[in-house]
Amino acid sequence: MFTAEETARATNGRLSGENAKISSVSTDTRSIEQGALFIAVKGESFDGNDFLEKAFECGAAAVMTERETLDFTTKKPVIFVKDTRAAQLALARYYRDRFDVKLCGVTGSVGKTSTKDMIYAVLSAKFNTLRTEGNFNNDIGLPKTLFRLNESYDAAVIEMGMSALGEISALSSAAHPTAAVITNIGYCHIENLGTRENILKAKLEILDGTDADALLILCGEDELLNTVKLDRRIIRYGFSSKNDVYAENINHTDNGEEFTLRCGKNAYPARIPVVGQHHILNALAAFCVGREFGLPPDVIIPAFMNYEASGMRQKIEKRGDVTLILDCYNASPTSMESSLSVLGNMKGRRLAVLGDMLELGEMSKQLHSGIADFVEKNADLCFLYGTEMKALRDELLRREYPAFHSENKGELTELLLQNLKSGDTVLFKGSRGMKMEEIAEKVGK
Repeated sequence: MFTAEETARATNGRLSGENAKISSVSTDTRSIEQGALFIAVKGESFDGNDFLEKAFECGAAAVMTERETLDFTTKKPVIFVKDTRAAQLALARYYRDRFDVKLCGVTGSVGKTSTKDMIYAVLSAKFNTLRTEGNFNNDIGLPKTLFRLNESYDAAVIEMGMSALGEISALSSAAHPTAAVITNIGYCHIENLGTRENILKAKLEILDGTDADALLILCGEDELLNTVKLDRRIIRYGFSSKNDVYAENINHTDNGEEFTLRCGKNAYPARIPVVGQHHILNALAAFCVGREFGLPPDVIIPAFMNYEASGMRQKIEKRGDVTLILDCYNASPTSMESSLSVLGNMKGRRLAVLGDMLELGEMSKQLHSGIADFVEKNADLCFLYGTEMKALRDELLRREYPAFHSENKGELTELLLQNLKSGDTVLFKGSRGMKMEEIAEKVGK
């Protein structure tokens, strides 16, 4: 990959000891490969700087640390930097720029992972494509993805998350996108950022690592994204003809969505293998990326059917005579509404099992009660788990809607099992910290 001397130059660090060849990068001594660079990162419950000597014992060729001095003696290469997290991003950018790949950066309050996966499905139809795996969308995970680049890759799609201003700027600067997608501006992390306008500002930081001619792709269904006016190329996608790319003639089926994709004067019949109109938006974004990267529509549109969801995101599965929609990875008001809309399109009796949406700050009560319309429209029965869901319970009971609530997961699980009937479809949705999959695991057992 590079040498210790290169690493020091790329990170504005100071090299002590001998030079050495580095073949990989690691932030965990438990998974160090022979010849790796160990980067000492501070976490919430650990400090990698305490494991420098251990890293060498495990086969590291070099280590990077924020500590000005070592508590052991070595002639092996030690790279001293001011901030190891920032240094890792700088090193990732140094490595990324070795490769002439088409790279799409994806961010947004909701749907960035499913959009990333749809873009991956499209690009993979023609290119050997690298993508973000799991939740590696922060300043630790994103460099790990970039370090996986090699000469075999033609394209990459990289997800970027954030919880504060400045974070996406740093990620984008490392990834150097040649195109960027913003899916929407919701309420995630509003506890930290205060307003949706600040969230928009944070998401637009994805442009900080792009060249001036890089395309910006925006969802035209988001009112804040529609206010974006910049001196650069912008394409918008959505459900109306005001957008550059849009879907019409939408037909819901048990196996997915059918629609007509329109781009300029051209119309293309299209299908996706998942239920929910928000997935159509993901496909439209992927179409825009595919066209920007030189793929023709007759390659892009069939590739929609290769889409596979990551993790616990709107996975539909049968357990006996009950259908489960597992969407337990995370939750916000926007994603709650999307998931409930999917439930609303299912046949038979529809049950919603919903957990708290976290990190909503002072707006939490208002935003929880605010999804009552979607619950009432799309679910026949509702089971609510968590302290914050009291607000939705109170609003639903005020409307005389049948809602069960408990702050005890076991109790709520029993209520669900007592009310479950053959032919039901059950949606499980909540923030990651609520672990709604623990309730879902009891269904069909």
